[in-house]
Amino acid sequence: MTVAEYIKKVPKAELHLHIEGSFEPELMFEIAQRNKVEIPYKNVEAVKQAYQFGNLQDFLDIYYAGANVLLHEQDFYDLTMAYFKHCVEENIVHAEIMFDPQTHTKRGVEFSTVINGIQRAREDAEKNHGISSLLIMSYLRHLSEEDAFETLQQSLPYRHLITMVGLDSSEKGNPPSKFQKVFEASVEEGYIPVAHAGEEGPAEYIWEALDLLKVARIDHGNNCLTDPKLVERLVSEKMALTVCPLSNTALRNVDDIKNHPLKQMLDLGLKVTVNSDDPAYFGGYLTQNYLSVIEALDLSLEEVKQLVRNSFEYSFLSEEEKFKYLEKI
Repeated sequence: MTVAEYIKKVPKAELHLHIEGSFEPELMFEIAQRNKVEIPYKNVEAVKQAYQFGNLQDFLDIYYAGANVLLHEQDFYDLTMAYFKHCVEENIVHAEIMFDPQTHTKRGVEFSTVINGIQRAREDAEKNHGISSLLIMSYLRHLSEEDAFETLQQSLPYRHLITMVGLDSSEKGNPPSKFQKVFEASVEEGYIPVAHAGEEGPAEYIWEALDLLKVARIDHGNNCLTDPKLVERLVSEKMALTVCPLSNTALRNVDDIKNHPLKQMLDLGLKVTVNSDDPAYFGGYLTQNYLSVIEALDLSLEEVKQLVRNSFEYSFLSEEEKFKYLEKI
């Protein structure tokens, strides 16, 4: 069996996926028409044309514009279900899904509308396809910590549905330290902390995420490679990094997939996983991310198996569930 055949067939887990970032242009158009919301694109092709980004901010501008059409529980259900259909096709058996409540509550959409739609889809995906999933509620770092505290309060009636809190959106100029208090409060409420760090931000942000936010996992983390001491620490603490290859090239954090640091990270002993981030915008779901790095970096079957194992090992599934999936691999 070739490495490419293996990755298509093997059960996989995805640990870094923004549900709003899986919003395909066709569905965006369909929901916009259903809800009679104007969007600044004439047709699906025009949206696809706009999916060319110079940096993270270019992408975020379109990402938030797309989210404007999501108004009702059914919209969030349809969005989440569309992602789970990809999971079925790609044999993704477990997903840890980020959602951005503030993107919606700031537009007057109730927190309950967002989470109830997502939750119904999770239940249907588990019941009909055996796909397990966990939710990560992400705070938007370009907004204030006060805003994040408001979101934390809104989440409390739904605490039983949410496993983790995360930190995403514009990284530059919004260090993890800005959110230290809300992360402490979130952990007190029983949420597991994770955070985007070292995607566009410096290695210093990864240190802050570890020391101040006390994260259990780093999202992205590419820029750890600029700091050998940090790499040493991440390796010794077995701190997983949720790496997103096609996202890194789409947002110009890596100039060419052939220069992606994933293999170097593996060689250094870092606990890296492969993920799709915002697949509708970045040219591929999970399998495509694997295929791209397998080809560009000439990864061996053993290296790919390690990446797949890592995705379960460093998930927030129970030890028993991890074992069940690791057996299947």
